Amino acid sequence: MNLLFVANRIPYPPYRGDKLKIYNLSKRLCRKHTLHLLTFIQSEDELEHLVPLREIFTHIEVIYLPKTQSIINAIAYFFTGMPLQVLYFRSRRFQKMLNEYLKVNKPDAIHVQHLRMAQYLENHKEQKRILDLPDAFSLYWQRRKTVKRSLISRIVDSIESKRVIRYEKVLHKFNMSLVCSAEDLDFLKEKHEADNIRLLPNGVDLDTFYPRNHDYSHNHRILFTGNMDYAPNIDAVQYFVKDILPFVKKQFPETEFIIAGQRPVAKVLELKGEDVEITGFVKDLAEMYDTASIVVAPLRFGAGTQNKVLEAMAMGIPVVCSHVGFKGLGIQSGEGAIMQTEAEGFAQSVIDLLRDEGYRKTVGEKGAEVIRNNFGWDAISERLEGYFEEVAKG
Repeated sequence: MNLLFVANRIPYPPYRGDKLKIYNLSKRLCRKHTLHLLTFIQSEDELEHLVPLREIFTHIEVIYLPKTQSIINAIAYFFTGMPLQVLYFRSRRFQKMLNEYLKVNKPDAIHVQHLRMAQYLENHKEQKRILDLPDAFSLYWQRRKTVKRSLISRIVDSIESKRVIRYEKVLHKFNMSLVCSAEDLDFLKEKHEADNIRLLPNGVDLDTFYPRNHDYSHNHRILFTGNMDYAPNIDAVQYFVKDILPFVKKQFPETEFIIAGQRPVAKVLELKGEDVEITGFVKDLAEMYDTASIVVAPLRFGAGTQNKVLEAMAMGIPVVCSHVGFKGLGIQSGEGAIMQTEAEGFAQSVIDLLRDEGYRKTVGEKGAEVIRNNFGWDAISERLEGYFEEVAKG
């Protein structure tokens, strides 16, 4: 098949989130299919990433959209009623590039990444299109409103939440929509009465993240990973340091909390202290996971599944996480990840793991088995291939 990927970010380097997913899926699909890519770059430095991507995509076109222009777009078109994150990726040049591409090329199916990019294909009904939502954005904003924030933030959140729910109905215009967890799928089906939604889980690169004879004897290093300019991650580490870590420190005074992830903002850097380390960007996350006694993911809002949880489980590291994304794992609490929704309970689960080497090993090994059996990128790319074939024939 000839497949077109329309992505909101250039999918390289494949460290986190959107880039990670598109890179791993396309890397496998290109073995049997011809792939094309249309995407944005935010800086000219990103042009160097086209070199490795040309090994995957036969044809690549990019539009330069710097952050300053995105902000101007969001302000200029604010009163259109569109979600700010959709306006952030608004570009007449991109739409023109896409339209011209479709006049010349006839893809069998188009993969549209993220709600943000739906604006470019929603009216191309002559094309076979799959809208791949990383999560149910309306669920994300519903949960975000429950977290205590400043008055201005709450006002903006309220406006954006209403706009997202209204715009999310765009999924009806696509031949198929995808989400990464059963929780998100059920939410969107009920919210929008949609019957064209399917499940495409997030995956793990099992060649990178795998059990490395992990040493379960140490019990003093707690790790959080993720992009540290992402609102749910920022809130999660603040919440852990202020509301959870003190309970843990009473029982285990030597405990250190490591926050590993690129682009830490000021609110994150302020948490640095004797027992809290901020690493910034980490090239080898697998090595970082392997040094941890426990990985935590105390997210209070968000949706979908969390890469940090999947990767840690793949390596056999026990995880304590919140309810956000847990349902999408398809496991019972304790099968690699222990789910807790309140600070005190979260802290107690961390303490229980730190106290018992055998417990850490049991939980960790169960997690590695779950990921190995259900979340490898090879199996997930085969599922996406099946969706492409279904849409192309429909």
